[in-house]
Amino acid sequence: MIQRLRDMSPEEASKLLSRSGEGPSLRDWHRVQTFFQTGSVGIESLEPSTLRYDEVQRDVYTSTMAAEKDSLRATDRSLRADAHQQSRPTLREGSTVALTAAAAEGGTALISAVFAKRREGKRLNEFTEQDWLDIAGETGLGFGKGGVRGLSIYALTNFTATSAAVASSIVTASFGIAEQANKLRRNEIDELEFIEISELLALEAAVRALSASVGQAAIPIPILGAVIGNTVGIVMYKAVASSLRKREAALIERYLDEQRALDEQLATEYQGILQKLDQSMSDYLGLLERAFSPDVQVALVGSVELAVALGVASEEILDAEEKIDAYFLD
Repeated sequence: MIQRLRDMSPEEASKLLSRSGEGPSLRDWHRVQTFFQTGSVGIESLEPSTLRYDEVQRDVYTSTMAAEKDSLRATDRSLRADAHQQSRPTLREGSTVALTAAAAEGGTALISAVFAKRREGKRLNEFTEQDWLDIAGETGLGFGKGGVRGLSIYALTNFTATSAAVASSIVTASFGIAEQANKLRRNEIDELEFIEISELLALEAAVRALSASVGQAAIPIPILGAVIGNTVGIVMYKAVASSLRKREAALIERYLDEQRALDEQLATEYQGILQKLDQSMSDYLGLLERAFSPDVQVALVGSVELAVALGVASEEILDAEEKIDAYFLD
């Protein structure tokens, strides 16, 4: 109807529209023309209402708004339930994570094993059968550890409130301490050595947690970033611990300190953003609650506040009796 009145010429309006009676009148035509000529809203911005005319009358609009609120809540619950269902962990996804982590750590173990042999002064064409067996063993062990690590991190991050970086360090410490406990049971080490090695493993786990955090930030792929960062970080740590001079060790230490400070800064900023988001959402929900209040006066004030919060121009907000009379009666 609005579209038809807007497109109607003055001659057609004077012929087809009545000045009184049922249906659109000439006065309605003048109002529509004035609205689109002086206002900033185009015809393409208008959409038909989903409510009938009798549902928004003075005596029934409260119940209509209540029904609409219930419908919105039901839709919200349904969308949340669907999102939760889609984000649930699956066996297929867990298998993919395990294989990816195994490939990443196995490949790193292969490169590290070859590099270790090269450091002994051997060229690739000089590797013996035993050398290749040793490399294959290291690679297989890395592949197995990577698969277990990836699957464990996936389980911890999906079934417990644990971040990927912390989960990676937990798995690392568990691997190392379990191995040392097995040696202690076989009397290959004594209790003092077990405690000392466990302390070193805890330090290594801390390095892994830090490098996993950096890897997760640099590679924003769930779990994979933590696994790659964990692997790269521990390789750097072992290199520093075994062969690098003080200058290189200081450089790596400074890099780790910078990454740690960056991680703390990002964590603080992230928490601040979450708090701002929570406050904004709380304010917005409060405005909605007042705008749809059964109390007419509260609803009017809430509607004005909601319009101001959404950036509606002040001259278009019906916040005074004169504006209300002008909008509905003129």
